[in-house]
Amino acid sequence: MSKPLLTVTLNPALDLTGHIDQIQVGSVNVVKSGSLHPAGKGINVARVLRDLGADVAVSGILGAGNQQAFRDLFAQCGIKDHFMAVPGDTRINVKMVEENGEVTDLNFPGVAVADDELKEYEARLLRQADQYEYIVMAGSLPRGITAEASRDLIAKLQQKGAKVLFDSSKHALVKGLEAKPFLIKPNEVELAEWAGRPLDTEADLRAEAEKLRAAGITNVVISRGPDGVLWLADNEWWSAKPPRMEVVSTVGAGDSMVAGFAWGLSQGMDKEQILRLASAVSALAVTQIGVGVPNKQQLADMMARIDVKRLS
Repeated sequence: MSKPLLTVTLNPALDLTGHIDQIQVGSVNVVKSGSLHPAGKGINVARVLRDLGADVAVSGILGAGNQQAFRDLFAQCGIKDHFMAVPGDTRINVKMVEENGEVTDLNFPGVAVADDELKEYEARLLRQADQYEYIVMAGSLPRGITAEASRDLIAKLQQKGAKVLFDSSKHALVKGLEAKPFLIKPNEVELAEWAGRPLDTEADLRAEAEKLRAAGITNVVISRGPDGVLWLADNEWWSAKPPRMEVVSTVGAGDSMVAGFAWGLSQGMDKEQILRLASAVSALAVTQIGVGVPNKQQLADMMARIDVKRLS
């Protein structure tokens, strides 16, 4: 039986999501519908993993002032809750989803984590790490946690034998790569930012991924939106492309893909099945509001429709 999985979200958020025909900048916009719900990349990953059948736990840092919505969600979903609360409020992020599927994010600052709080959290996390073979560390960093501290946390988790799947951006991604996570999932834009040059072709993307592989990162997954995904696994290149989807919202599509990889790896699936699953979960995510896999038959049908190829 596979070990349980853990996701780490250091900077969770309450997502205020609104649906609108088209944003008019500089004027009053009337929102057609909206919702306020607990989110954060690792939390989204955990919810998808739970739907796939995983025994999953969540960890990270919450503001004590508005933590209850998160605690309630974890209990409701049957997810083990290892979050630590610190003084302050978890941030609220605003996501405006337009009729054409475009999403505009307004991400507010999170709680400020003091040095002693970070030390306490790190000690807790490292004590728990022995229970988990795969740990997903995803999302941005709150004030008080530097990209260097995040990198060191990845390194310590891997020293304890965990395989870390890392999904972040900007400076946190750049520094995190130095810890040589087991798997990373930049999108095309994030990989180009890291590379410091435009990556206009598949050959460009593959060249930069090869550099990361040479640096010691075993799995490089490059998500490409409607163009699918490229995966450098050890020294093999794979690609997957979903059918054209009716896009409702792209929120959570990348997190869903990470969940698919985590579940497939933990179940010992072969590369084709892992890629088929991860791509299918991600493709279904854009057809719905929120994350999750409510219908297993729908997932199986979508997996059969993914075009998977071994490139080398």
